[in-house]
Amino acid sequence: MIVHAGLVALRLGGAWKGALIEGPSGAGKSDLALRCLGLGFRLVADDRTLLWLSDGRLFGRSPDTLAGRLEVRGLDVVSLVAAPLAEVALAVRCDTPERIPAPEWEARLGKALPLLRVTPLEASAPQKVALALHHLGARRQEAYQDGSAARFLPSRGSEVPLRESE
Repeated sequence: MIVHAGLVALRLGGAWKGALIEGPSGAGKSDLALRCLGLGFRLVADDRTLLWLSDGRLFGRSPDTLAGRLEVRGLDVVSLVAAPLAEVALAVRCDTPERIPAPEWEARLGKALPLLRVTPLEASAPQKVALALHHLGARRQEAYQDGSAARFLPSRGSEVPLRESE
């Protein structure tokens, strides 16, 4: 299934864990993806993402014709080193979020994903995606789904590595 969305990923626990960035045309999906790259994310797909299930896990990759390309508005379509695929662990919707939202999920091909709503052009949006991927999508998906991890931010005193090397 091909969806109108971008996919960026972090290397967590030895595997690429991805955030599927969705929203209407012109909402800022590619801009958010570009800014995520500055936090150590790797591009998987821009604008269109091919999704499939394997052993109950959702994966995504770029269609061959778009692989390794990112549209940078005002500049051009640029070529980047991209991850070939990633397990999709989080859905990100370009939207105006509630101040303190209740946990939400989105289903893709029957797989429930934690949903993060972000204002994509907000300065903190890439950090919010990283926090959510670290704490909800990649490491605490089960706790999030049963409601015991209702906040995107870590508990006081815990360190939040935003890059694989930290």
